[in-house]
Amino acid sequence: MSIASFPEGFVWGVSTSAFQIEGATSADGRGPAIWDAFSADRAEACDHYHRYPEDVQLMKDLGMAAYRFSVSWARVFPEGAGKANPAGLDFYDRLLDELLAAGITPYATLYHWDLPQALEDAGGWPSRDTARHFADYAAAVCERLGDRVDTWFTLNEPWVAAFLGYGSGIHAPGRKSAAEAFKSAHHMLLAHGLGAQALRSAGAAKVGAVLNISPVMTPAQVSDFGRELSEEDAEAVARIDALVNRQFLDPMLRGEYPADLLPIIERSAGLNHIQEGDLETIAQPIDLLGINYYTPSVVQAQPSEPADPAFPGSEGILFCTIPTAVTAMGWPIVPNCLSLLLRRISREYPDIELMITENGADFVDVVTGDGIHDMERISFIEEHLRALRSAIADGARVRGYLVWTLLDNLEWADGYQRKFGLVHVDFGTQRRRMKDSALWYRDVIRRNGLVETRPKRPTLETVAARARVSRATVSRVVNGEASVSPDVRATVMRVVQELGYVPNAAARSLVTRRTNTIALVLSVPRHGGDPLTAAVVQYVTSMLEGAGKQITLMLADTAESHRRIVQHVEARLVDGVVLLPPDRADTLAERLSRTGVPIVLLGKPAIASLVPYVDVDNAGGAAAATEHLLALGRRHLGMICGPMDLVAVQDRLAGHRAALQRAGLQPLLALADLTRPSGAAATRRLLGDDPALDAVFAATDQLAIGALRAAREAGRRVPEDLAIVGFDDIDAASATTPGLTTVRVPVADQALALARLLLSRLEGRHTTSVVLPTRLVVRDSA
Repeated sequence: MSIASFPEGFVWGVSTSAFQIEGATSADGRGPAIWDAFSADRAEACDHYHRYPEDVQLMKDLGMAAYRFSVSWARVFPEGAGKANPAGLDFYDRLLDELLAAGITPYATLYHWDLPQALEDAGGWPSRDTARHFADYAAAVCERLGDRVDTWFTLNEPWVAAFLGYGSGIHAPGRKSAAEAFKSAHHMLLAHGLGAQALRSAGAAKVGAVLNISPVMTPAQVSDFGRELSEEDAEAVARIDALVNRQFLDPMLRGEYPADLLPIIERSAGLNHIQEGDLETIAQPIDLLGINYYTPSVVQAQPSEPADPAFPGSEGILFCTIPTAVTAMGWPIVPNCLSLLLRRISREYPDIELMITENGADFVDVVTGDGIHDMERISFIEEHLRALRSAIADGARVRGYLVWTLLDNLEWADGYQRKFGLVHVDFGTQRRRMKDSALWYRDVIRRNGLVETRPKRPTLETVAARARVSRATVSRVVNGEASVSPDVRATVMRVVQELGYVPNAAARSLVTRRTNTIALVLSVPRHGGDPLTAAVVQYVTSMLEGAGKQITLMLADTAESHRRIVQHVEARLVDGVVLLPPDRADTLAERLSRTGVPIVLLGKPAIASLVPYVDVDNAGGAAAATEHLLALGRRHLGMICGPMDLVAVQDRLAGHRAALQRAGLQPLLALADLTRPSGAAATRRLLGDDPALDAVFAATDQLAIGALRAAREAGRRVPEDLAIVGFDDIDAASATTPGLTTVRVPVADQALALARLLLSRLEGRHTTSVVLPTRLVVRDSA
């Protein structure tokens, strides 16, 4: 067996945090922290405070060389400052002794988001005093525990603590202020610098910090890292990179803020909180930079987009979804981005040693009688380790890799529903059970590497053929159903063991694919349907046939055809359904969703549904068109809108109204159907309602072409007297006189995303809807 080895001495381990696993929130003098009140779930978590010997034994059994944990500030200083709590320090004394006895090297993080409530009440991180209190806390902990800790990390992911805690308010303490977010970020950096000084003075051998770093890229760059960007997209990428990554990297490692970030900070918070000498303090030499990587940040320029509260200063930037596999939290899985960011850090900050301090994924785990077969998590970690090894081969100085996380735990605002652990925890009994991923990781550690050539994994079909039973029977056995006879169960389980079969999500949920056929169900849409329908038929068919599927085209145009389609799917004559629903709401999607067969929709449904869909950013596109007209100085804007039962038109109207509201203007509307004559008639009504009308935004290009005709008839020059913008960028839009400014929707991308979404569902992955960005195309009409 060929092994893809890691460097000799490479450090393997796991990471956890105090609030997420310790529990015992009122034991032995611990004071309240900001998450105690903010978390909807009781923070007894994994009761690690009392069960740490069992958890350390788990790590020893798995061969872990390193354990990164965090110290609870409120357990050591119940009031955040003043007199230390000896009982709190005693717990970490016991934990360190247990780790060292097991041969596991401790890595301690001093702040993992659980600020003592007393300090929050005194001002929290927006207050400069909090940084000074942190330095006192660091000195006290190091004085007591420093003889046994290998490396001290001052902070974990200050971006999250500052901008989700004080900017968007979705994390504790729940404040919503851009100014406080930037002040908090600076004071956390200052706390890092003061804390590093205090640790050194107390005798710490190695000091570092942990940052969440995400490569920032456009959707096109996700599949092509070298893709050249437009000037607008390049600026958007650079701005988000400054907010998320360089805001912390540059002060820590270069002693300066990025020049392109300072104006954003000044607009939101001023610069008075950045005092003389702060940056010199922040830039203390460190021995190790911890990198937490989960997923890239995918953005592109979108002029209409308001700032995301978690990213103050992100006006005009759209945060995009991408059609790729995702975790149960909806985070895109892009392992190669780990290589990309490690090469970048090594190139731009060449003197720093690195460690992957968090990497892992939330998936839906199913507990069966023979274990927890989390194949998705194994695949996630394996692919990221291959990306890591590639970066090391290219010269990245990476000391080790720590999985997030050892135990299923309390996942902050998401409570207990998220499952990141290698070890399953039954929170009712606190029983621990190793998942398959834990045993797989144990083997990686033993080998100090990955198997170079991955053997082809046995499938459900392989097991069924060897055991001479149906695939459905195999599914029932691995799902623990009592309906299978003991003899058949024994036969199937023997084959499962012989082949090393790991059930996937489809097998566990009894969704077994028997037909290899996909139903492509077509309605007769009224809105922009012909080009989009043709693209879907072409690309979806091509992509699914390339994946070995057969396509059955079905027309949904009558009540009888709907009945036949539902019967066809209920009979399991297809494995999945791609549905192009009609523009008006009907019940077909809802009826198909109840069959249990994977289904995906083209277009957002009129009624909220759990069925994933692919759509475009209609509201954002309309806002971009309206913002463009406003930027030209137009102030008397009318919108041709209709038909109003179309979801896409409703969203376009919402985007138009939002842009006008931001400009302090009121909408002027004229309703129409989808024809050019109705667009012309609506324009004549708008001109009658407001003779000063100087711009028209039409919900579709057909309506906009009608508006051009009405403008000519009324003697209005386009664009001198009347600017006109449409939506869809149909072929005729570029052939009008003058050429029609419009919003382009990515037709082929929608079709490809639809096919990818269905394939992800067929493979049993968690899927979420995909909303693709639109782009304004400026021509002579505006």
